[in-house]
Amino acid sequence: MFQAPRNGRSCRTDKDCVKGAWDQQSNGIQTGSCVKFDVLKKTCEISAWCPVESKSTPPRPALLEAAENFTVLIKNNIRFPAFNFFRRNILPNMNDTYLRRCHRRNDSLCPIFRLGDMVQEAGEKFSVMAVEGGVIGILIKWDCNLDRLMYRCLPRYSFRRLDEKESNRTLYPGLNFRYAKYYTVNGVEERTLYKAFGIRFDVMVFGEAGKFSFIQLIIYIGSTLSYYALTTVFLDWLIGTSCYSAEDGQNYSFRKVESVQDKRKYILCVSYVDEDNVRLVKRSQKKRLQDIKPISVQPRKEDTGHLRAVLCLLQPGVNNQDAQPPLDHRAEPMPKANRPAWCKCDCCTPSSLPQEELCCRRSDGACITSSPLFEQLVLRRSLLEAVLLYQNPLSPPAELGHTTALRHCAYRQYIIWRFGDPPNDTHPAIPRCCVQRVREEYPRLDGQYSGFRPSRMVSMEACANGEL
Repeated sequence: MFQAPRNGRSCRTDKDCVKGAWDQQSNGIQTGSCVKFDVLKKTCEISAWCPVESKSTPPRPALLEAAENFTVLIKNNIRFPAFNFFRRNILPNMNDTYLRRCHRRNDSLCPIFRLGDMVQEAGEKFSVMAVEGGVIGILIKWDCNLDRLMYRCLPRYSFRRLDEKESNRTLYPGLNFRYAKYYTVNGVEERTLYKAFGIRFDVMVFGEAGKFSFIQLIIYIGSTLSYYALTTVFLDWLIGTSCYSAEDGQNYSFRKVESVQDKRKYILCVSYVDEDNVRLVKRSQKKRLQDIKPISVQPRKEDTGHLRAVLCLLQPGVNNQDAQPPLDHRAEPMPKANRPAWCKCDCCTPSSLPQEELCCRRSDGACITSSPLFEQLVLRRSLLEAVLLYQNPLSPPAELGHTTALRHCAYRQYIIWRFGDPPNDTHPAIPRCCVQRVREEYPRLDGQYSGFRPSRMVSMEACANGEL
């Protein structure tokens, strides 16, 4: 069977008829099929047959006007387990006398609400909703500040209508239901259908609370600094203040360079005679070493054990086989005619390799090769032979006097003298003027040198593979 389409609503296909659906004015339950009602219209097929009221709206007024003044007492509580906090909206000072006299218009904490006011705050008219019924949602939001100095924890009430007024599924708004009452009259069983309307209240309680915590503040600040990559900048500033000693700052700088160094590039160690510290720079294939900006500046660590041994060898009468002229009569190094622009001491020679373009000075002045100590510690033949013999006591005399071995030993002497103990994973770079002076003192017969090769120290094994 089928029923006549109501309110101009009709179906086109079976998808418009939901199986098992019904509404308040329906004569039955839909089967899910869309059938013809007449030549032009279609309607949903139904099963069974139920009588319905003839009027689409109930008579007005259905309720007494006094029902608008009904009052509702709302009790609720909130719990925040993270803070071990529990609170009720009925305070201890709210006795029966207070509850009888309080009103929401004068007291925002009053938990008693007038029925008409709740419907009005939900944006509805009580005269309409009292007849059709409906569902009112009571939203209670707690806003709590649990700090001792700024304690506040109060509920806020709001109201909204939850049932839909108009939709495809809800053809008739409101909240109502039908029921039948059976009785017997003159031996005949009869029934009366009743339709009841009402207003249902759904209470929803939620809230948020906060409390200051110093530990959480530190964690938040640390997370923010890490997120914006400012931790390194903050640590650099903090260690540079008076809170830390200079030794701690130097150790931090050393560890920082060691941990972030670029493995694809050599870290060169540069020492100038007019500076007390050593510079750490990255090797470049295009820019000359003299002009590269340092990535770190560190104090020089002296190799005291080696210096004491050298000073003992320099004492009069110790391995004094070669006579050295007095220091006051030493010949000063002659300035080079083709002095390059990057040279500051007038003793450097041009080079085609950028990593060899390094002077012994940062500013203009005398060359380190003019120092008497350079002659004594780097070029003195008897000292170099003694150092070689100390390293290999069983070396034949012919090897001790070989110019290649003496040249490499002179390079080592200069590195220990000017760099001390170089930082880990760095490669000391000898200035061009010093390399040229050592080559002049201990030349190679063919005059061919391999040039600068980064290494931690110039070793004796390098003699068989190449030449500096």
